[in-house]
Amino acid sequence: MSSERPFDGVTVIEFGHFIAVPWAGQVLADGGARVVKIEPLEGEPSRHIAPLGGGESRHFLIRNRGKHALPLDLRHRDAREILDALLARADVVLTNMRPGLAAELGLEYEQLAARHPRVIVGNVTAFGARGPDATLAGMDLVVQGRSGLMVTGGRVKDGLPTTGESPIADYMAAALLAFGVAGALYRRERTGRGGRVDTSLLLASLALQNNLMVRVEALDAPRHAAFREWLAQARAGGVPFAEQVERMPRNRVLASQAIYIRTYATKDAALAVACGSPSLRRKFITAIGHEDRALKDSVADLDGHYAALRSAVEATLASRTTQEWKTLLDAAGVPASGVALPVEILDDPQPAANAMFQRFEHPTLGPVTVLGPPVQVDGAGFVPGPPTPAFGSEVRAILAWAGFAERDVERLVAGGAVTPTA
Repeated sequence: MSSERPFDGVTVIEFGHFIAVPWAGQVLADGGARVVKIEPLEGEPSRHIAPLGGGESRHFLIRNRGKHALPLDLRHRDAREILDALLARADVVLTNMRPGLAAELGLEYEQLAARHPRVIVGNVTAFGARGPDATLAGMDLVVQGRSGLMVTGGRVKDGLPTTGESPIADYMAAALLAFGVAGALYRRERTGRGGRVDTSLLLASLALQNNLMVRVEALDAPRHAAFREWLAQARAGGVPFAEQVERMPRNRVLASQAIYIRTYATKDAALAVACGSPSLRRKFITAIGHEDRALKDSVADLDGHYAALRSAVEATLASRTTQEWKTLLDAAGVPASGVALPVEILDDPQPAANAMFQRFEHPTLGPVTVLGPPVQVDGAGFVPGPPTPAFGSEVRAILAWAGFAERDVERLVAGGAVTPTA
């Protein structure tokens, strides 16, 4: 293993299911960490979402490469003995269990620190470790709704906000967790002590809305208060949710919404344009053959001005194909792109040129393409690992690595706390 990998020599014990902790664990494994994934005897739940056979699914493949899986009944009488051996070798413990379970199993940082002062415990909760909602269960869709992210995402179905197909709060929480663990490991190099790393789906959802998470009290508080008062009356009166969203105070200026930061229908598809600065706005409006007087002088009826300009620009953009506009706007230095469908990006030459995807031969599924490491460090800093070996195939090897003699390995296997497949 290359010493250039940032987490070389770091041992991670992962008690993760679904997305946030498993993907964070995978990022650490890509960076060289040894990750032992503790799973129920029947396997982690994501193995069983649209299974492909052999204990694999697409959901499991994309979040668990480079790990070593140990099927373990955490309620079994022998589980504590196995956990103690694993935790004694751990640098990092990752959890995203239901509220209260980590404490029941003795996996909270405060429970472990006395015996293992160098251990780092990273945890993802739904709503945060404290407060009135701390003990509530929650997953990505629920927390996107609770946080406002579902509304700001802008996707509407049947008049109601909904999420996209990607659980973005989960993935943001995973990135925050991996960053927090890296920071805690760096601090441990200086201080010698471990620590507790906490993040949540709620915090991740708020971070994704950072542009909106600001209130200048003198300017914003009165209109926010007025809107909250109206909102209470609207909900009591049965005003449709779409209208409630439409009335929400926003910080984005009219020109951005109307013309310069948005998507357009083209002759054959859609085009995304983002012109945040005045210079980019001038380049864009000139390139498409229009003029925006508000970029030069004050305009008395700004709403009317941008309503008319919007209609004109939309008609112009609809007259040519996406590729024709992209060629023209690229030449003008304007940030613009066709709106791709996710399946298209898998074969796009740009991510391929930057090693953003990993293509490998799976022992039972054949050729597979997945996302590579989400960050690159020069040399061999982050390298995508192989698929996690077949479920249960490494039980004896993991127990031996944890320090158990062969007779104890066989005793634990016979007792049923772990279930090898060979």
